[in-house]
Amino acid sequence: MDSFYVKEKLKTFFHEDINGRDLSSEIIFQQNQRVTGEVLVKEDGIFSGQTILEEAFKLIDETVKVEMYVNDGDNVKINQVIALVEGPIQALLKAERVMLNLIQRMSGIATLTKQAVATLDSEKTRVCDTRKTTPGLRAFEKYAVTCGGGYNHRFGLYDGVMLKDNHIAAAGSIMAAVQLVKNKIGHMVKVEVETETTEQVIEAVEAQADIIMFDNCTPEQVVQMKKHVPKTIVTEVSGGITLENIASYRDTEVDYISLGFITHSAKGLDISFNIKGGFKA
Repeated sequence: MDSFYVKEKLKTFFHEDINGRDLSSEIIFQQNQRVTGEVLVKEDGIFSGQTILEEAFKLIDETVKVEMYVNDGDNVKINQVIALVEGPIQALLKAERVMLNLIQRMSGIATLTKQAVATLDSEKTRVCDTRKTTPGLRAFEKYAVTCGGGYNHRFGLYDGVMLKDNHIAAAGSIMAAVQLVKNKIGHMVKVEVETETTEQVIEAVEAQADIIMFDNCTPEQVVQMKKHVPKTIVTEVSGGITLENIASYRDTEVDYISLGFITHSAKGLDISFNIKGGFKA
């Protein structure tokens, strides 16, 4: 992740949590009291959040030293120490919760994404995310998806056109909606059309959509509708797909399966931060 972006976001998160001071630590400890702490993984998974771990403590106190033992995307095991941190105890305790909240969330998403990719087990179809992310954390969560072997869909409403049922209904038809868009946007912007029936797929092909999504369709329906799509058009499946049924879409050989649950329903990976030993001079 871009360290400049991470630092700017961390400032906001720290302001929310610290708001000027840490009453507990400032009352008990002196500023020059230094300790060592370890970041410990308490369950198996995929790690994501190296930049957060490296930058969070240093943002509070630039004298903090962070030694990483893993990289983003690495498999981590229960009771594995993934980083060692040395610095003023006040700084370490101020940064602890924000740092853990982020890397737990990101590692949970990376782990769930890896499970989805492994369960699908396809050399043809890529797993990608959606815009169903936590407000303020989209860049972190979408980065975590890539750490788990997934790919990113559009980042927002600004970097790609996706024509859904409401766009099509208001425009009058798929053909009309696509033409309105293509008459106004540049050649670098892709146009995706959401479809639910064979008739809609045929119309989207005739309208020269760049990407056709099969929305809330069974694997059998996808196979039949995909026959009408030339190889020059990218295909995607979305809606109602879970870890339990994703493998059934393997033989559809679509280009992408987009999954909302890998971000909105991921459980954070259990990670802790523990102070080791006493004070250092």
